[in-house]
Amino acid sequence: MADAQFIIDNTSSFDRSTVAAQVQYKVAGTLIRQYTIQSGDTLSAIAERLGLEVEAVLAANPGIQPEELEIGQAINLPTEKGAIVFNLKDVARVLDVSIEGLQALNAGIPQDLKVGEVIKAPVGGSPTTPPPDTIPGSTGGTNGGGGYVEYGGPASHFPDPSQWQKYSLLWETNSRLMKFNDSDGEITLIKSAIETVARESGVDVRVILCIIVQESGGNVRVHSTNNGVRNPGIMQSHNGVDFNPHDPAGSILQMVRDGTTGTKDGDGLKQCFEHQGNWYAAFREYNSGQVNQGELNDPVGATPGYVKDTANRLMGHIWDGM
Repeated sequence: MADAQFIIDNTSSFDRSTVAAQVQYKVAGTLIRQYTIQSGDTLSAIAERLGLEVEAVLAANPGIQPEELEIGQAINLPTEKGAIVFNLKDVARVLDVSIEGLQALNAGIPQDLKVGEVIKAPVGGSPTTPPPDTIPGSTGGTNGGGGYVEYGGPASHFPDPSQWQKYSLLWETNSRLMKFNDSDGEITLIKSAIETVARESGVDVRVILCIIVQESGGNVRVHSTNNGVRNPGIMQSHNGVDFNPHDPAGSILQMVRDGTTGTKDGDGLKQCFEHQGNWYAAFREYNSGQVNQGELNDPVGATPGYVKDTANRLMGHIWDGM
């Protein structure tokens, strides 16, 4: 399960006449998390995408000028439940997670929390966490197939996830591509890692698989790239781990975790989805760090065809050089 950073905040003043009653919880100390402004973002669009009230977002950012947002600017986002939190029990209740889960992610954390303290919490909470024997995205789907489609524009112009190909068929096709670089044993470890991390994180197993193929073709020995940020491993994560031939199982699993649930230095697919509210914009953020919501093929300094290539992979399309 991915880790999200939440900060206990006690902004001491705001105009109660201009915000919803629920926002007053910020005075006592609510949970907030950070969001980076992307191309095309407005406060109202962010709030709508993430299921928040605009007034709550404004209250979490005293002094912000909504009409003067800049790409790369960091803002605070409240949780959907704007409840007061004083201790670990309150945090668990607000986030719908167990106290034991919070303690496992935050060694030595006290029951009573101080303002400004950073705490890690399982993203999504128990209502959306699949049972241990369920792999998200492993059931359902279509037979897919066909040739490459030039998808473009906003996320609404890309295929609905209900149209994605079945996981079993996607694995059959993509595991054959992995044979160009990986041994059968390594491919088995990749499959196990993908399914393990899908269970842990709640991320669709097909998303993890197709991003691996998009980033590296599944080549466990792929070279790291560095365009200001080191991107290693089969998911070219944010300063995560490389393949370790002395620990293939452990390093492959960690490479998949790094790309899916993030590292201490940067977000993974799960966090990108939480920022964007749909997988296609999440893919662009994962590749570029920024998103032009109106045209997801805008590379914003990265790979132009990244999102449409990944969409074609998810649909089970076949093309030369895939």
